[in-house]
Amino acid sequence: MKSVEKTGKTVDEAIQAALEELGVKREEAKIEVLDEGAKGFLGILGARPARVRVTVDNSLDAKVNAAREFLAGLLERMNVSAEIETEIGEDQLVYMRMSGRRMGVVIGRRGQTLDAIQYLVNLVANKLPGPRARIVLDAEGYRDKRAETLRNLATRLAAKAKSERRKTVLEPMNALERRIVHLALADDTEVETRSEGEEPYRRVVILPKRT
Repeated sequence: MKSVEKTGKTVDEAIQAALEELGVKREEAKIEVLDEGAKGFLGILGARPARVRVTVDNSLDAKVNAAREFLAGLLERMNVSAEIETEIGEDQLVYMRMSGRRMGVVIGRRGQTLDAIQYLVNLVANKLPGPRARIVLDAEGYRDKRAETLRNLATRLAAKAKSERRKTVLEPMNALERRIVHLALADDTEVETRSEGEEPYRRVVILPKRT
């Protein structure tokens, strides 16, 4: 929570000054009018400025709560009953893991629906002020299974690139999945990896290193 107190000729002027200092919009803040002020006699004698306190909750918890509430509502509209478990990792990544029936609907083909929901959840969370939240959604352990599949695929395609002495190209992936492939081959001294193309068709290319 962060609060500032400001004064002005009017309440609106004091509020605007506080909002500018905090860098937030009026609807993102809690506003308390501490003193409405007074014009005084002839606008001089007894004049008193208006004073306000403006508070914003820029903590990660506020963003997580907003994201979780949105996700629960979205799942309800999809007619999906699910438990949502939230965890904040050491790297400040927020993990939201869903479990329940009909998770296949939430995951979609190759996780495309899950990725779309994750995008929306992050969008909702980051409408609130404060440091950017990074939220990763998972459903019935899909991300871990997908990561293992990608690591195995990376190993096989790296072997192919080395044996055939030519580059191999993977299917388009999101940034998180591309990172898994890059890390899987980071210690392989015989190949290098790079990402090529534009989103959403950006993909990993594996190339044999010249000897």
